[in-house]
Amino acid sequence: MGTLSQLVSEANGFLWGVYGLIPLLVGTGIYFTWKLRFLQIRRFRELWKQAFGGMTLFGEPAGHHGMTQFQSLAMAVAAQVGTGNLAGAATAIAMGGPGAIFWMWIAAFFGMATIFAEAVLAQLYRTKSEDGRILGGPAYYIAKGLGSKALAAFFGVAIIVALGFIGTMVQSNSIADSLHVAFSLPPWCTAIVLAVCGGFVILGDTHRMAATAEKIVPLMALFYIAGGLLIVFWYIEELPNALRMIVVGAFDPSAATGGIIGAGVKEAMRYGVARGLFSNEAGMGSTPHAHAVARVKYPAEQGFVAIMGVFIDTFVVLNMTAFVIFVTSSLDGSTTGIALTQKAFAAGFGSEFFGYAFVAICLFFFAFSTIIGWYFFAEQNVRYFFGARFIQEFRFLVIGFIILGAFLKVDLVWELADFFNGIMVIPNLIALWGLSRLVSKALKDYDEKRPDGLSPYSDDYSA
Repeated sequence: MGTLSQLVSEANGFLWGVYGLIPLLVGTGIYFTWKLRFLQIRRFRELWKQAFGGMTLFGEPAGHHGMTQFQSLAMAVAAQVGTGNLAGAATAIAMGGPGAIFWMWIAAFFGMATIFAEAVLAQLYRTKSEDGRILGGPAYYIAKGLGSKALAAFFGVAIIVALGFIGTMVQSNSIADSLHVAFSLPPWCTAIVLAVCGGFVILGDTHRMAATAEKIVPLMALFYIAGGLLIVFWYIEELPNALRMIVVGAFDPSAATGGIIGAGVKEAMRYGVARGLFSNEAGMGSTPHAHAVARVKYPAEQGFVAIMGVFIDTFVVLNMTAFVIFVTSSLDGSTTGIALTQKAFAAGFGSEFFGYAFVAICLFFFAFSTIIGWYFFAEQNVRYFFGARFIQEFRFLVIGFIILGAFLKVDLVWELADFFNGIMVIPNLIALWGLSRLVSKALKDYDEKRPDGLSPYSDDYSA
C-alpha cells in the first residue's frame, strides 16, 4: 500500500506540476481569453445580470426538462466551493507563501474564459434521453463533437471514479475530521448524518438536488463571507500589508514573510495555480454537466453564468480565507491545511472554540454541497454509458462511499482523488481546443440575435 501511494504521489507531482497540467490549463485559458477578446472583463456587467437576474431560493422545480440558470449556477458552485476554499487555500499559502494567492488570481482570471467555453459546448451538444431527460457534459461533446467515443469513455470512467466514489470519500472525511476537532463528535455520528442527509437529496433525483443547491449555496457563502468580513474589518489596519504580502510574495516569497516561508517563485506559482485550478475546476470538465441542463435560448448565456461561478469561488470565497489568515498574522511556517484556517478564525474571533466551530460548520456545508454537486456530475456520466439502468444501484453505492469516507483516512485515497481529477482533464482539454471555433461562433450568434441583451427561457432543448 505504501509503495502504491508513493507511486501515485510521484505521478501527481508531475501531473499537477509546472510541466504537466498547469501550463496546459493556464495555456488553454490564455488562448480562449485572447480568442474571445477578454470576455471576462468586457462583458462582466452582462454576466452578472445573467447569473443573478433570476436568483431565487425557491425557483421553478427542476426535472427532466432541465434547471433554471440560477439552479445550474448553484449546482456548479456547490461543487466548486468546497474544502479547497478552506483547506486548499491554506495549504497553498503554507507551501508557496502569500504569493500563491496572486497566482490563484491569475489562474482564475484565465480560467473564466475556459469555463465559458466548457459551458457553451455543453449546451451545444446536450441531448435527450429516451425518457426525455436533458443530459450533457464533456463525454457528450467529446463523442458528438470530436467523434471520439474512446476519449469520451475515458473521461466518463475517470469522472465517475474521481467524483462519484473517491471524491465523496474525501469530502466526508474532511467533514468528519473537522467536526471531531471542533465538537469531539465521533466519526460514526457524522457518517449517520451524512448518510441520511445525502441519501435524502441524492435519492430525490434532479429536482431535489437542484432545490437543495439553490438554497444551501447562497446561504453558506453569505455566512462564511460575513464571518470573514467581520474579522477583516476588526483588523482593517492590516489589510494593506496583506495585499503587499500577496503581490511581493508572488515574486519573492521569502521577502513577503520575513523568511518564515522559504519557498521560491516556482513553488508559489505551482501551489497557487494548482490549488486554484483544483478549487475553481475551470478546464477540469466537471461543472459543464450543470450548465448543460440549464434552460436558456442561447448557449452563450450559460457561458456567462459559468464565468460567475469561477469569480465567486476564487475572488470571493477563497480570498476570504486568505485575507483572514494574513490579517490575523496566523502564518507561522509550520501550520497548514484546515488547521491553519481554524487557527486564523480562532485568532480573529478571539475564541478558539468559536473559531473552530465556525470553520467546522462552514466546512460541513461546503463539503456536503460538493458531495451533491459531484454526485450529479458523476450520474450524468453513468447515464451516458447505461441510460437509466443502474442509476438506483449507483446512488446507494455512492451513499456507501460517503459513509466509508467518514471513517477511513488513507493517504492513498487522497492521492487517487488528485490523480483521477487530473487525468480527466486531458480529454476535456483536447475537446476544448478541437471545438474552439464553435465557442466563438456561439458568442457571435448570441450577439447577433439576442433581443436587447435579454433571453427568455426556451422550450427548445435540442442542440
